[in-house]
Amino acid sequence: MKIIDKLFINGAWQSPANDNVLQVINPTSGDVFLQVPNSTEEDVNEAVAAAKNAFMHWSTTTPSMRADYMNRIADAMEQKYDELIEAHVNSMGCPRHLTGLYHVDTPIEAMRYYANLATTMDSVEHKGSVIITKEPVGVCAFINPWNYPLHQLIGKVAPALAAGCTIVAKPAEQTPELDFIMAQIFEDIGLPAGVFNLVSGEGTALGAILCAHKDVDMVSFTGSTRAGIQVAQAAAPSVKRVCQELGGKSAFIITEDADLASAVRYGVEDVMANTGQTCNALTRMLIPQSRYQEALSLAASIANEQIVGDPNNDQITMGPMASFKQKQSVQNYIQLGIDEGAKVICGGLGAPTNLAEHLKKGAFVRPTIFAGVTNTMRIAREEIFGPVLCIMAYDDIDSAIDIANDSDFGLSSAVFAKDEAAAMRIAKRIKAGQCYLQGAFFSLEAPFGGYKQSGNGREWGEQSMHEYIETKAIICA
Repeated sequence: MKIIDKLFINGAWQSPANDNVLQVINPTSGDVFLQVPNSTEEDVNEAVAAAKNAFMHWSTTTPSMRADYMNRIADAMEQKYDELIEAHVNSMGCPRHLTGLYHVDTPIEAMRYYANLATTMDSVEHKGSVIITKEPVGVCAFINPWNYPLHQLIGKVAPALAAGCTIVAKPAEQTPELDFIMAQIFEDIGLPAGVFNLVSGEGTALGAILCAHKDVDMVSFTGSTRAGIQVAQAAAPSVKRVCQELGGKSAFIITEDADLASAVRYGVEDVMANTGQTCNALTRMLIPQSRYQEALSLAASIANEQIVGDPNNDQITMGPMASFKQKQSVQNYIQLGIDEGAKVICGGLGAPTNLAEHLKKGAFVRPTIFAGVTNTMRIAREEIFGPVLCIMAYDDIDSAIDIANDSDFGLSSAVFAKDEAAAMRIAKRIKAGQCYLQGAFFSLEAPFGGYKQSGNGREWGEQSMHEYIETKAIICA
């Protein structure tokens, strides 16, 4: 077992205020593989103080200087590429041969992307006698998720650094190792003391402290809608800025004249990627009645192509759930779907039957597809966060859009139609922060965030910079 016994605060590794620890479990084996400090309020206060003290200097460095640091960080991430891969495999059970694609390549690209955007902080807008300038918002607290730990950490850290903000990061209890690797990188490249600080520990305790802290100017949280509400409530008395990337139950509309085979494959594989642990996964597939049975047959066949097993085997496509708690949650939802009257057309309860003996203690679930789902069922309305797809029938395109929009969430969506022009007309009517047309994939240029209970604010793209910027108006006589 690897033991990390220090926190990264004010540019140095230091002992926490007490000896309490968190043990991290490998979901493939069920064994503890890592131990990290369980920080206290005293540790948080020290980290915030370090960030506050560092802000005056860091915020006044030139954008080119900040960009230089960020490009060096990207270089160091490339040098530690294998270590970053290993941490994802151990903590999440992600297939090793897919981990770079899912979890590491984009964060490296993103660090360089936002390094290039650092220069936008120098832009000044003149409107008559008014001068409009930009300033960094201040000390930022980042509360990060376990499903894309490095991806989401860098999605917050990179634009914050570019803007000139300082940071206190709190990783998810299930996946803290990535943050410690990044802290070591920040130390190695000489990032000024206090610009980045790391406290590990239980989210319910540390999150509340960070959100309420008088010297934290902004909180960025990624996680469940339930937890996001608690974050907003804790931050409200100090009227600090809050950016929330929360839950999703994204709809995928496939039209009658679409290439059904390509569309269904795109949708099924989207839901199964990362063992279904993706907030913007297209978990509601909407099919016209005339092609419903054909779509079910295609979907079941594609889902059965998934190979669940040891993440160190290059032949597998799906590892375990990232935790045993999440495994049980997914099992509960599969049972709920059966109880609600939906029909399991592949997968279902229990672990995959082909698991090797040494994997039977792992947090494995079966890729599952439900047919006969209506939008009133809980499995169609609540975020399952596992490899579970609901396939629903619709009568005409208006009813499909009504079903898509009849949700508490509005994070993402997709349309597959005859052509892009037809898909675009439908996309404009869906109430969601993103819409993927004709089988498109993630882009750094695309602002990411939701409508309704899917959150507030945007990550990625140039718009992400806005979360870390205060606009100042200077009015001249």
